Amino acid sequence: MMPLNLADTGEEMIIQKINGSPDVRKHLETLGFVSGCPVRIVNTFGGNIIVNIKDTRVAISKEMAQKIMV
Repeated sequence: MMPLNLADTGEEMIIQKINGSPDVRKHLETLGFVSGCPVRIVNTFGGNIIVNIKDTRVAISKEMAQKIMV
């Protein structure tokens, strides 16, 4: 298991766990980041990460990506 921000661009990973405070976990859940869901990094730029999740592209900060374990 590793944080999402360390995954390779283009590689599809499965979310294993979401770390952080209850507010952070709830926020990520509303964006679609839940355990068992596939996620793929599309691009990284300026400290932000663009991911494909549930047929949607979402931009999250590197700090948020560190809380998502794949």
